[in-house]
Amino acid sequence: MQQQDSQVAGIVLAGGRSRRMGRDKAALEWEGEPLLARVVRIVGRRCDPVLVVAPEESAAYQALYGTGGPEARWVTDETPGAGPLGGLAVGLAHAADTGARWAFVCATDMPLITAELIDELLRGVTESTQAVIASDAQRDHPMAGLYRTDAAGVIADLTAGGERRMLAALDALTTHRVAVGNPDWLTNVNAPEDLHRLHV
Repeated sequence: MQQQDSQVAGIVLAGGRSRRMGRDKAALEWEGEPLLARVVRIVGRRCDPVLVVAPEESAAYQALYGTGGPEARWVTDETPGAGPLGGLAVGLAHAADTGARWAFVCATDMPLITAELIDELLRGVTESTQAVIASDAQRDHPMAGLYRTDAAGVIADLTAGGERRMLAALDALTTHRVAVGNPDWLTNVNAPEDLHRLHV
């Protein structure tokens, strides 16, 4: 599919509570910039616009909104407690409003993400798919994938029914899995030791 001829939005989910890290992951410094700023900058190499989904009461919003850095639109109207699946539904709806047919979705805690990951997922898009998800030898990574923006309603229905698992989105959508060229792109950091391990 000649996806490069179409607009692809970016959605960075940043509303998590970072319990295991002990402090907000979005504001953690990585190579001289907040982790969220780095992820937004990289996603912005392939996606326009880039939406950051985080409620106003979130640590990410409180620490980083209005502080400059890479251009992003903040989306703050996700339902509290709906988890990343709720953030996905709201982000896709806003991305659809911008005219984008597809959106690349990732989490704020992926310091090794690259634009090449997005390129590989784009090559997996077909007319019949609703989601193209990165996978490695261990598991699927629903927080590193392309989603059709018109799937927002399906995801919203899941959350309205009490579903919170991101993997439920893959079951509800026509999903294609892509074994990415470099599994390190999918690394996320959940605890201080994860950061330390990546730096050594």
